[in-house]
Amino acid sequence: MSGDRTPVMARPIRPPSAGRVGAFLGLFLLGALVGVAGALVQPAWFPGGLLLALAGEAGLVLGAARVMRSRAGGGAVAGGWMLVVILLTASRPEGDFLFAADGGSYLFLLGGIGVAVICTTLASGRQPDGRPVRLGK
Repeated sequence: MSGDRTPVMARPIRPPSAGRVGAFLGLFLLGALVGVAGALVQPAWFPGGLLLALAGEAGLVLGAARVMRSRAGGGAVAGGWMLVVILLTASRPEGDFLFAADGGSYLFLLGGIGVAVICTTLASGRQPDGRPVRLGK
């Protein structure tokens, strides 16, 4: 522990380093890539492809939160995934679309958003001063 006895809430907030910002941007792009891959895999082997796509998203969200040691890592992945998947649902003027109007596509869209929220929320949060005890004790 450092010799600084200033309460955690009284310390000034430092801006994130360039490496941390780059890591969050990379996780955002990785989440977008997993969203595209999941959109292509989920209709192929129903229901196995749907479960594989959702499991891949869940693993990436939890892994990112653990690597970044904050829920923001999972949130970056979830944000990239949601943005790409929602953009892929839009049909073009030519009539092309990626998602069929069936139950599997809706399960992928809504289930993926639910998995992202649950995994980001349940990811282990960091204590403000690094101690392994609960804040209220």
